[in-house]
Amino acid sequence: MNFIIAGGSRGIGAEAVRFFSAQGHRVRFLYEKNHAAAMAVSRETGAEAVCCDVADKDAVTEALRDFGPADVLINNAGIAHYGLISQIGKAQWDRMFAVNVHGMYHCIDAVLPGMLQNQSGCIINVSSMWGQVGASCEVCYSATKGAVIALTKALAKELGPSHIRVNCVAPGVVLTDMCANVAPETMEWLREETPLERHGLPADMVQAMDYLVRACFVTGQVLAVNGGMII
Repeated sequence: MNFIIAGGSRGIGAEAVRFFSAQGHRVRFLYEKNHAAAMAVSRETGAEAVCCDVADKDAVTEALRDFGPADVLINNAGIAHYGLISQIGKAQWDRMFAVNVHGMYHCIDAVLPGMLQNQSGCIINVSSMWGQVGASCEVCYSATKGAVIALTKALAKELGPSHIRVNCVAPGVVLTDMCANVAPETMEWLREETPLERHGLPADMVQAMDYLVRACFVTGQVLAVNGGMII
């Protein structure tokens, strides 16, 4: 199958590139600026890396133009911000929505004609448990991830008759670069609050994605992969 993975140079996205490439699928992944990391993932997996800011609709269209019909789109590109809402300027607020929400729309819009022509396809959007319940000091991030959940449910209803499935993975605390600046005591508190008593790993999220790729009668669902922290 042909896979498009947005945000594939690090963390969950890079693990998805590794996993699905190892399964024998053809993978092209998008990344914004970490060229060295992207090239390392590409060399390791054989997947094709394309530098592209998903917030730029024209850039996304060009990045995916010659790939051919995609069977699976994994919308993983995203950015975060931790701080009081009063500390977020308009430019930062707009940028987070441009990447986390508009970027998903741009990728969906680029692959949808091929999926509609084939009357099949699988779209997996990556949200967050904070999109489900909200997080203090992550208001903008929570708002974007809540929008991802609404987008997923609405699009699943719209595309179901065309046999295109749309689902969402909502990770909990995952050990990626996004946690690098979180205080150790906060990370320990989050671990203790998780019933499975550990943080998530990128591989845990990819297992959920693999299920959603294969689950042919599942659409419009939010699969919470958070160790039981949000139930």
